[in-house]
This record gives sequence, structure tokens and C-alpha cells, in this order.
Amino acid sequence: MNGHGPTSQTFISQRLKLNYFDWGNTEKPPLVLVHGGRDHARNWDWTAEALSDDYHVVAMDHRGHGDSDWVSDGNYNSNDMVYDLAQFVHQLGRGPVRIVSHSMGGNVALRYAGMFPKMVTKLVAIEGLGPSPEWKAEQRKTPYPERMREWIEKKRSAAGRTPRKYESIEAAFARMIEENSYLTKDQARHLTIHGVNRNEDGTYSWKFDPHLNVWGVEDVADEFIEATWGAISCPTLLLYGADSWASNPEKDGRLEHFNTARLIEFEKAGHWLHHDQFDRFIGVLRDFL
Repeated sequence: MNGHGPTSQTFISQRLKLNYFDWGNTEKPPLVLVHGGRDHARNWDWTAEALSDDYHVVAMDHRGHGDSDWVSDGNYNSNDMVYDLAQFVHQLGRGPVRIVSHSMGGNVALRYAGMFPKMVTKLVAIEGLGPSPEWKAEQRKTPYPERMREWIEKKRSAAGRTPRKYESIEAAFARMIEENSYLTKDQARHLTIHGVNRNEDGTYSWKFDPHLNVWGVEDVADEFIEATWGAISCPTLLLYGADSWASNPEKDGRLEHFNTARLIEFEKAGHWLHHDQFDRFIGVLRDFL
């Protein structure tokens, strides 16, 4: 990291106070970075640093993540996050924008680009299409009332859970490495330092809301999501890690719903391919943006 780093700013969305990081250079074209689930905006620091000479880079913390407010009822859904992104771009007053996004953030950014096609000029989504058709079909074998009953039980137990406490930052760091073995020690340390709060008793806990471990049973209907993807008009790049658990949309048929998207698969990379193959990722980004 250079010594300059970003400034921390806030904006209001649906009564929540949300945080974002601004890397300066406001005379350059705006580039919005959107992180994934149970992650935080500082996950993009390496990317922001590589691109901040050429772009006005801003990275938001989703609701319930990083330094943004948690929702009072603990219910998070993608369309509220789309509202947040729309509000963020609106408040920047700098549109249209380029967007680079990961995982859940990709899901949100793809919807935003389909709803506001004139507001996005280039879009990159790393494994951002959400659950595969196969996974959805598997889930739907269980009747909906039964799935909803399970969801209520899971939410109830999540409500009783306090965020896990780690005795030291080293213990949290060890958990981070366990979760993503591709990370270098430096990457994992950086993500841990920015991903935890220190509690009053001296222990550390992850910043994200524990309710994010329990997602809703059914999202928007498949046909509506597919129509939204089809409404995206800007050049779109879908990136996938060959070693990730995520399903490749070229192989599972989802790519057919897009009009302007192409897919690149990264070898020797998992779900966080922007960490796993950073140099290649930045090269691809520079060419595309």
C-alpha cells in the first residue's frame, strides 16, 4: 500500500448510514468497486491502487458490511443493495460510471446495470451471477413451505448468536487463511486488519452482521433476473476462476441471457481470482476499461 490511501466518507441510503472509500483524482473518470458478501471495501485496495492514477476510484461498504450500518431487522436482500448502489452513484453525481464487482457485489452491479443501462459504460463482474441453475433446482426439490420454515428457524438461532470473538488479531488472521488458502500472508493480514473491530474486552470480531449467514429462501423470479441481464447494454466482462465452486455461466447456459457479455476463465484461481491472479486480473481490467 502507498502512504496516501483512501479517505473514508459516508452517504445515506434508506435511512442507513453507509461508508465508502474515495481514492481521490476527481478529475478522472469514475470507477466504482463493489465487494462481495461478508467482505469489505478494503478488499479492493490493491486494485484501487493500481488504477487510481487513471480513474477516480470509489469503493463502497454494503449495508451490514465493513464500516456501514447493519439493518435493524437483520434481513438483507439483493434489491435493497441495488438501491444502495443506485443511491451511491446518484450521490456521486458523476455518472455514467465504470463498475468492477465481485460475487454478491457482482449480482448487485449486474442488476443495477440492467435497470440503469445509461448509467454504466463498462461492467466487470467476478463470479457475480449468483446460484447456478443446478443449485437452484436442487434447492427447489424441497417444498417452499418447508424451506421457509427452516429459514425462520435459522433466523431465530442467528438472532441469538453474538458475533464470534477472537482472542487476538492472529487468531482472526488464521481463520482468514483457512477460508481462502490462495491468499498470500500479506493479503490475508491486510484483509483481516480492515475486516475486524476490536471489542471493549480486547477481543476481535468480524465487522459484518452475523445475520448475513442466513439469506432469504427465494430471490427475484428467474425470468426477471434473466430479463435484467438482457437489458444490460454496456460491454460486460464476466470473470470466473477455474478452481472456484462457482458455476461457469458459459457452460450452464446463463451467458445466453446477456447481449453484450463475454467470459474469461482464470486458471489456478478460486472465487477471489482478483487476489489469486492479481497481475493477470489488472492486465485484463486495464485492456477492458
